[in-house]
Amino acid sequence: MSSLAALNAMNFFMADVRDGLGPFLGVFLQQQGWQPGAIGLVMTLGGIAGMAATTPLGLLVDHTTHKRALLVIAALAIIAACSINYFAPLFAVTAVAQAVAGIGGALVAPCIAAITLGLVRQQGYAHQLGRNEAYNHAGNASAAALAGLFGWWFGLVAVFVLMAAMALAAIVAVLLIRPREIDHAAARGLHEAAPEPLLPALLGSRPLLVLAVTLMLFHLANAAMLPLLGQAMVARNPDVDPAGYTAATVILAQVTMIPMALLAARLAMRRGYFMVFLIALAALPLRGLLAGFVAHPLALVPVQMLDGVGAGMLGVAVPGLVSRILDGSGHVTAGLAAVMTLQGIGAALSATLGGFVAQYYGYGAAFLVLAGVAAAALLLWLAASAILRPAGAAQAACPEAACPEAACPEAA
Repeated sequence: MSSLAALNAMNFFMADVRDGLGPFLGVFLQQQGWQPGAIGLVMTLGGIAGMAATTPLGLLVDHTTHKRALLVIAALAIIAACSINYFAPLFAVTAVAQAVAGIGGALVAPCIAAITLGLVRQQGYAHQLGRNEAYNHAGNASAAALAGLFGWWFGLVAVFVLMAAMALAAIVAVLLIRPREIDHAAARGLHEAAPEPLLPALLGSRPLLVLAVTLMLFHLANAAMLPLLGQAMVARNPDVDPAGYTAATVILAQVTMIPMALLAARLAMRRGYFMVFLIALAALPLRGLLAGFVAHPLALVPVQMLDGVGAGMLGVAVPGLVSRILDGSGHVTAGLAAVMTLQGIGAALSATLGGFVAQYYGYGAAFLVLAGVAAAALLLWLAASAILRPAGAAQAACPEAACPEAACPEAA
């Protein structure tokens, strides 16, 4: 198996591991008698832990040549933490477990981005990012379908068992990536013998700062929508099977993300990353409005398809744009981690914001508040277009000599 094939397989299997239990945790805790506010708070605590660790972990990934080992450690930590949630669904225990899972999850994305860039270099990065995300979303959809099926047969315990199996498969795939094929200088965007000073490279980049704030607002609006959608529909429709319905929300989104990720890669190469972001940001306010005004269970179809549009495109655009902005600095992974830290702040606060609004004003009001935050992210992106368009301009086709054949769009 080639390293790129192993990378694709790793993205498929790691998909069910990286985000921990995701929306299934909210439904599981709801069945244990937890209130929406408490569910949102414990998710926020996990998000804060991951957010605090993201930038230091990004620096570690930039400097280490043991990126595969870090991925294995992250997978083992996440699966152990999620298992504890099942056996001891107490607030203090779940909060600690979510913190461990959050830190492990924060390590996965920078590692994957760095390994990918080290394998295919800058010229093949956008194309391979599309493949990474397509395999990732295919893995998420497959895992959600299996979780829904097994959850219907055996209950939510099946979700925990499935995660463990996916984690083991992901670890095998990681070990099949040949370490000698990873160019660790290219993985951090380093052209010269020494990197630029870290803080001036990150804080002195206006496009990077605008990108980070925009993503913070996006994830403040987005992160709580899927857990709240599952909780809202179960609360409004007691006859709905919680595992099956939650799985359906995930499957619809993930299936939509697969073509969106491939489209985003092609669009980034032809039109630039600015346009990819614009489409992704525009989808989120519409999603919130639909979720807020339509209470029928079938509302999950358009709501989750819009989720697929936004998340599918951003999964390609965020690491791609950061690598373009910081190319040559030697701090690409650290910059990506810093951006992820701010978006992690938004995601962590999203669960609390959505949870407490839902608890005191209802689920409809929660979705409308989140839609307003999403609209603010879109307006900021448009207002800063003069700064962002040059950084996110289309990239010329990869030179044959500089682009590995397996990563080149023409060779795929």
